[in-house]
Amino acid sequence: MRADGHAPGRPAPGGQDADQRTTGQLLRDGAREVAEVADGVRAVAERTADALLAPPHRRAARHPRTGLTARWALLRVLTDPRGLGAPAGATRRRIARLLGARRGGEPLAALMAVTSLRLRIAAVLTGHPELARDPGMRRLTEALGTRGDREAVRALRSLFRDPGAQRALAALTPVLDELLRVRALLDAEPPAPAAPETGGGRRAAEAVDLTDREKQTLATEGSLLGFLRNIDVLAPEGRVLVQNVRGPDGVVRYVVQAPGSSSGRPRHGSPRDVVGAWREQLTADSPYTRALRPAIEEHGIPRGAELALIGHGEGGTALLNLARDAGFCRTYRLTHVVAVGAPDPAGRPADPRTWVGHVTNEHDLVPAAAPADPHPGRYDARYTGPTRAFPESHLLREYIGHLRTVAPEARAHLDEALTPYRGPVVRSQAYQLKDPAHPPEGHPFLTLPTSSIPTTTGPVGVPVRYQDTAAAHLCFPVDTEAVRSLLPDVPWMRPSGIGRRTLAVLSLYEHRCSTLGPYTEIALSVPVDDLWQPHPADFATDLLRRADLRRTGRHVLSLAVTTEEARVAARELWGQPAVRAAAEVHLTGPRLRLSAPGLGIAVLGRLGPGVRCPEPDWALYGRRGDSTVRTAIRTAGRPRLHAGAGVRLRLDTAAAEPMAGQLRRLGIDTARPLFVVACPQFMVHRAAGAVLPR
Repeated sequence: MRADGHAPGRPAPGGQDADQRTTGQLLRDGAREVAEVADGVRAVAERTADALLAPPHRRAARHPRTGLTARWALLRVLTDPRGLGAPAGATRRRIARLLGARRGGEPLAALMAVTSLRLRIAAVLTGHPELARDPGMRRLTEALGTRGDREAVRALRSLFRDPGAQRALAALTPVLDELLRVRALLDAEPPAPAAPETGGGRRAAEAVDLTDREKQTLATEGSLLGFLRNIDVLAPEGRVLVQNVRGPDGVVRYVVQAPGSSSGRPRHGSPRDVVGAWREQLTADSPYTRALRPAIEEHGIPRGAELALIGHGEGGTALLNLARDAGFCRTYRLTHVVAVGAPDPAGRPADPRTWVGHVTNEHDLVPAAAPADPHPGRYDARYTGPTRAFPESHLLREYIGHLRTVAPEARAHLDEALTPYRGPVVRSQAYQLKDPAHPPEGHPFLTLPTSSIPTTTGPVGVPVRYQDTAAAHLCFPVDTEAVRSLLPDVPWMRPSGIGRRTLAVLSLYEHRCSTLGPYTEIALSVPVDDLWQPHPADFATDLLRRADLRRTGRHVLSLAVTTEEARVAARELWGQPAVRAAAEVHLTGPRLRLSAPGLGIAVLGRLGPGVRCPEPDWALYGRRGDSTVRTAIRTAGRPRLHAGAGVRLRLDTAAAEPMAGQLRRLGIDTARPLFVVACPQFMVHRAAGAVLPR
């Protein structure tokens, strides 16, 4: 029975929602059946290939007529476009060598798996249409939308080999099963995990100190919500917490608390990597699971001590995998595992006495990616949260609120099960998980010393790092006097240009992975002279200097972002007049597309041939009170300069201020840009703003 009183798998009454569940379930059932048939076809293809490549032992097979006929028939079945197609892996490569330059047709099993993937995507989008805007889902649907199944197979193979797409695809947990199946059938498996280091090598977990603010926030009494709040506090940096809790009987027990991965945020060298996200469902030896054991050993938990594991998302799955490790369960007495919003891997705990609790919001697509394995000693709490949107429905703070209000019975049941761990916390130690076999994401460009700055939405690590970003800067020639009328009313801030003309830059960003999370950014800026000693054509000559030595910059006239965290950071860290607005942007292909109905702005067009240009490092100016804030921005990528004739900006006639009105006053509401600087993938780090006495 679910926490909301309905039977599992049975749609709750509610008209359209019930119809959507039924349609989605039918599509998922169809996807599963097609995938099972694809597995059967794959097995037949493998047996056929083995018969073709096996040495001819029988006399009939060695006969020059009958043997050659049989082998030709087998070869035709594996290479004919209407046949089985060569299976993936080493067998496919052996057949390719046998045929020379000619390769066998695309495997029939792969074509069927593509159909299964299409059905699963349709099922997910039926209940969650907002996922269509996800960068990973968009790239996946574009690959599947190519003409014909065989072209789709080739497009998927290219997508799986693209390092930039790995993170986005690994976040698509609703279609993880089909993605893993298609990867295997396309011979595109991720590399095998590196062996754990031994001896004097670097450890995969390192004890780290907590800040004073974090120490004050951590729970001092053992409880389910207290443990979950601890995970929420330490999750942004991927740290694991181990606490010693003195139970009601006076016995000290231990609680390991593991965070999940945050969609669209870098992992800072943590073993919660992309390969681990793919493999978490397949094997108990994932990088994240392997890194948890050194943290537990480092804490000094004695052998045979009672231990509870509590995790969220990918962390919950890693802990469930750890519970399947017989050696780990022989070392410690694993009493409880509680996974919140986590996909459930196949298998049961190695110790049959281990109690497993699983909390699932039915609108959360992450745990829906894998069915549960019911067994004695397992408690499943399923409820329907008030928010349908994903990934909001997967956030740990949402689960914490739901356990208080929507599913209090589930919270009470879990707290009762955790009674031995309900007592004062006598020690808390955080551990930073590391992956010694791989450098941190963005190394070395994003390997920087960081600090934390408090804001109204919580602390923000600076410099803000953008590991995966796409951008297009539309540059319009405008009248200098029109720009002057939009700048702050101070005599020492002057537009930089040549004669009576200068440039206005409309910048479009798709931040797919950043320390602020994924968001879209639209900025209108204009170049300004040195604030103290302006010179003619200062902006043009300043481009020859290093970015950190430039005295000019671009003043941000208006800015729109799609998340509250980004809006607060822009206002409080960089002094930019940011507003929050919905926007959809696509900047990864030759076509540019932006739609921001709330701002009344749309950009559509096609980029022509381009030429490489230098890295566009720059400085941005904003205002905070009576002071100017200067922000240095460094980038690493391969930008290209394109003519702007194929790109058009459109403004809604009813568009409100400020951005649309400023574009009109600059006279570019119907103009085409002079040129466009575009980069489909690059990295950025943006320092905190420096306040200038101007």
